[in-house]
Amino acid sequence: MGLLLKILFWIAAVGSVTSTIYCLMVVVAALRFSFRKHREERASTEFFPPVSVLKPLHGTELGMERNLESFFEQDYPEFELLFCARHDSDAGLELARRVGQRYPHVDAKYLTCGEPAPQFHNAKVFSLARLDAAAKHDLFITSDADVRVKRDYLRRMVQNLKSPQMGLASCVYLGTTHAGSAAGFSSQLDAVGKSVEMTSGVLVADMLEGTKFALGASMAVRKQSFRDAGGFEDLGQFYADDFVLGNRLAAKGIGVQMATHVVRLMVEDTPFALSFRNQLRWMQSTRRSRPWGHLGSGLTFALPFGLLGLLWGLLSGHALLGVLWLAAMVANRWLQAGVILRAMGDEDWLRGTAIYPIRDLLGSILWLGSYGGERFYYRGKVYRLKHGGRVEAPE
Repeated sequence: MGLLLKILFWIAAVGSVTSTIYCLMVVVAALRFSFRKHREERASTEFFPPVSVLKPLHGTELGMERNLESFFEQDYPEFELLFCARHDSDAGLELARRVGQRYPHVDAKYLTCGEPAPQFHNAKVFSLARLDAAAKHDLFITSDADVRVKRDYLRRMVQNLKSPQMGLASCVYLGTTHAGSAAGFSSQLDAVGKSVEMTSGVLVADMLEGTKFALGASMAVRKQSFRDAGGFEDLGQFYADDFVLGNRLAAKGIGVQMATHVVRLMVEDTPFALSFRNQLRWMQSTRRSRPWGHLGSGLTFALPFGLLGLLWGLLSGHALLGVLWLAAMVANRWLQAGVILRAMGDEDWLRGTAIYPIRDLLGSILWLGSYGGERFYYRGKVYRLKHGGRVEAPE
């Protein structure tokens, strides 16, 4: 029993130390991001080239109409909106058309691409290839259907491509539930995970080594950048095509950076099982895309080690110390979440901060689950993730 208690103690202690160091790094990275964000928001915006906004679609979801409206309402001199779905009868494409009728002054096109070609295991990239062929301009803004933006979104994002050496800029996002505090608890945890867990890792990586990846929810990217990264046909073989795109550009010495503009990623109110499966899919993809970094991220969680510290305290006769240990790890996550959410300008940061320790525990479970296999379920089909994040054809 004594040996087991020692092992339990040291596992809890090492994990608590590494997660605390990580939390302090997040605080520094968040402050760095916040200073840069305020500086760029005060700077004048004078770079207004014509841009093409590319929006792949597949079906509809709650709040999507408002998401699409936010792109039609952009305050920008010259831009075109291009939407693409597999079939003309797609509900998302039909919704985009209905929204577009309310904004006749906006140059909008509605395209179809058919079913993805065999080499395109990533249907989104197949749609992007079709949109790329139809786009009039050389500067692109790409975004997912669940992204909602402010009126100055295009103005802010395009500034990142002012330098000819810059090939791509993506941005972090605030996970937001449509129903706010009335949303299901699993969806609230998913939303705050997208806001805090994802952003923490992104900002720390950017601080330590610069940005060598991209977040595909929203990107400002040059038309040429897709070709520099290998072309759509090759990118379409990866699940995390955004990561591969940014990583390849950075490896070629082409500028990649994280923009300071923050968008909202709208999170559907889904049952816990479905929410868990969706989040696990992303964890599996991350494990394949950057295996060593993903392995090390297991030491950034705090709650699992706090619970192990509590267990050690109860079993060793130091119950109060165990309780204080767990409390310290909870405070650790409150600090991380509060600093990140404030830096991103989340008006509801207190609620997100309060529940984040639970999300941290869930995140550690998802991390463990990501090592459970290579298959994942997506839009009615089963896929297999291979080394480097490549996707095999569905069964």
